[in-house]
Amino acid sequence: MVFLKWVSFILFVLGQCVPTLPSDSSFSSNGLSQIPSKFLNFAKKPELFDWMVGIRRKIHENPELGFEEFETNKLIRAELDKLGINYRYPVATTGVVGYVGTGKPPFVAIRADMDALAMQEMVDWEHKSKIPGKMHACGHDAHVAMLLGAAKILKEYQKELQGTVVLVFQPAEEEGGGAEKVLEAEALEDVDAIFGLHVEPRLPAGEVFSRPGPILAGGGYFEALISGKGGHAAIPQRSIDPILAASNVILSLQHIVSREADPLDSQVVTVSKFQGGGAFNVIPDSVTVGGTFRAFTKETVMQLRQRIDEVITGQAAVQRCNASVNFPESFPPTINHEVLHEHFHKVAGEMLGIHKVKDMKPTMGSEDFSFFQEEIPGYFFFLGMQNQTFGQLQPEHSPHFQINEDVLPLGSALHASLAATYLFEFQSQLHLQQGNFHDEL
Repeated sequence: MVFLKWVSFILFVLGQCVPTLPSDSSFSSNGLSQIPSKFLNFAKKPELFDWMVGIRRKIHENPELGFEEFETNKLIRAELDKLGINYRYPVATTGVVGYVGTGKPPFVAIRADMDALAMQEMVDWEHKSKIPGKMHACGHDAHVAMLLGAAKILKEYQKELQGTVVLVFQPAEEEGGGAEKVLEAEALEDVDAIFGLHVEPRLPAGEVFSRPGPILAGGGYFEALISGKGGHAAIPQRSIDPILAASNVILSLQHIVSREADPLDSQVVTVSKFQGGGAFNVIPDSVTVGGTFRAFTKETVMQLRQRIDEVITGQAAVQRCNASVNFPESFPPTINHEVLHEHFHKVAGEMLGIHKVKDMKPTMGSEDFSFFQEEIPGYFFFLGMQNQTFGQLQPEHSPHFQINEDVLPLGSALHASLAATYLFEFQSQLHLQQGNFHDEL
């Protein structure tokens, strides 16, 4: 099945090098370049904008953690029902996958994550989180609203679509591997390409940012239990001190990047957890340390994982301690496909003006959208939110995080335009390839 996906994608790639065929559709020929602006104008209609804002605020008031998004998916399903859009539920426990278009190939997916974070909101406003200790502090409420907005646009132009757009409402992006679970549920078996976005509070509103190749890091988390022998702090010779061993472990882990890594191959190893001991005069039996590691290639991620295991166990042994290392979660880098970058650049340029489509440097953040990209050609981009009205917005995962709702029409229109134009170009090139084969016969 993966082979067939890539064969289908190759047809799209070939299509970037030849002219498109004329068609009776209003999306054809010269009309194709008008789709982005047409969709953006539609998304900016007051009734659609207010609808998206209302959805986003309802979700924001009722944040749910990964695989617990029951009220969120209930709202999504209710809106899809009103739009007359068929969907599959449940997918990956709490996910929803909708379908707009012909119901036939080709299939292209657009994705939004749904889960919130376990933190207390500190923004004092009318639609503040009503759930203590939970908050949408990464913009996933806006992502859902924009994907539903895209669904409404695509439904309006359903007769024009040259295939099927798959709407992926994904659970558990923050923790739990929701993207992997969606793939395991075989919800994207026939999809030829997938697009995703993320709001970005530190970048200017009205602009989009991305790049071909690696854009976000892969990596994982590690946790180690270092065990020694507890005793009185005044008589250390009768103990085996795990705190001393853990201290050596932390220092040695920093040498992996500074002395083993190629300086041109960006890597990070950070120890962010240290737990052990509870009294001034007691050497504990054990200490727990943990952290994260990041890199931009899967090979480097695996190498870091191996060396973290070796360094922790080795340094613990030097201090007569034992160590067990656990890697609870790992994820591949987010790598944008070169040809989909050209498609994005063209569509976003037609919508915003090419001067507002910016290349960005890779960052050490991560996204489980990368799991989709391991199976399907995929593309991920960022939508700026910063403007003078809001002042300096706080970063993601801050209790003071806010959404500039003025960007909702832009995100929804980009989602819809990327999908609709992809289908048209794919279908046109498929017809052209079939025509060429016929000529050869």
